[in-house]
Order: sequence, then structure tokens, then C-alpha cells
Amino acid sequence: MVINEKSKEKFIIRRMEERDLPEVLAIERVSFPNPWHESTFRGEIQNKSISFPWVMVREPGDQVVGYIIFWKVGEEVQVNNIAIHPDFRRRGLGESLLREVISWVKKEGAQFITLEVRPSNLAARALYQKLGFRTIGLRRFYYSNPVEDALVMILDLGS
Repeated sequence: MVINEKSKEKFIIRRMEERDLPEVLAIERVSFPNPWHESTFRGEIQNKSISFPWVMVREPGDQVVGYIIFWKVGEEVQVNNIAIHPDFRRRGLGESLLREVISWVKKEGAQFITLEVRPSNLAARALYQKLGFRTIGLRRFYYSNPVEDALVMILDLGS
């Protein structure tokens, strides 16, 4: 359970389920100019061998306020998608969600986490840097709508 220090609200983090998809898709659509399709999320839910789709749910009740999808393959982790509902941003929930992932994958033997981020996404970049990620590369023309490069960032968990 995560307790938001500012609002004292309680949140749980659990594996994403099919019943979460309407709320997850709504968050996805307002968060990204090129949102994932429902079938992509379904595929992540079903791919239990390497995919870990997690949701952050407000308690009491079952309102999905955010989610993260990451892959763990051996010692490597790739964050593929993370978003918080606009009504719940600026409360530290994205940081809490990412810290939970970092803690869990460390216990599971991961050595590093990678992700891509738009250079223009200053809020996300600041969060990743705060958590110790550093930029190691650039993927040219990675994003569309609008076209933009991606910064490749890594967090070394071995230190």
C-alpha cells in the first residue's frame, strides 16, 4: 500500500486485469498523442512470461489512477509505458509507482532498467533523473505525432 503524504489518500499497486482496461485506456488517451490500442494492453496482460503491467488503484474502491508496463528478461528491465491520470498528477504518484517497480525488480535480480522518453517531456525526465536514471543514447525519429527523437535512459541497479 502507498499512502500519499500530501493528501493522505491510500493506493494499492497490483497486476493489471482486463477489468481495468476502460480506465487504463482513458488515461492512455489523455496522456499520449499516439496512444496504445486496447489489443496492445490485452497482449501485455496475457504475456505473463516477461510482461508486468501494473496499475495503481485508489482505496477505498477500485479507481485506476495510473499504470506502468515493464518487461523483465533475466537481469534486464525495460519500462515501456507509464502514465498517471491528469487529475492525480503532481502528487508524487508516478514517483511512488516507479519506486515500487525499482524495489521489486531489484529483489528479482535485475541489474538495470532502461526506458525511452521524449526530450520535450521535461517532467518525466526530471523524475527519472531524480531516481538516478542517466541518459546513454538517442533514438532518432523514435516518436511520431509529433515526430521526435527519444532519449534512452538507464538506471544501474548493481551499485
